[in-house]
Amino acid sequence: MVKSIIYTLSAVALCIVFFIFVEVHVKDEFTKFNGAVCTLYDKVENEEVNREDAYAVRNLWENQKETLHIFLPHNDISYIDYWLNEACSLIYTKNYDLALGKLEVLKEISLNLPHGYTLKLENIF
Repeated sequence: MVKSIIYTLSAVALCIVFFIFVEVHVKDEFTKFNGAVCTLYDKVENEEVNREDAYAVRNLWENQKETLHIFLPHNDISYIDYWLNEACSLIYTKNYDLALGKLEVLKEISLNLPHGYTLKLENIF
């Protein structure tokens, strides 16, 4: 009986530690990504951007999503892929007005998506 209680409490404690780690990791990765997207947005707005800037943000995202696939649904990852690829192609064709719209969406996604994975009562039930 005592062993069962100890094992159960240990499992609950490990789950809580894991969920806190996931929350911190996801938030940290999206903070980095948001900073890169904001920098790219500013460069596009000032028309000082080149395709290497866009590809640098894409490469950052490619590296980050390798670990984020473990914690996030693939639909959320592919949603960001879609908007980022659209923005990169618009930057490549120098269609800066439309690229700004795509980057604005990416900024909002990178700010709001991590909140769906925080350890809150509304996200649990």
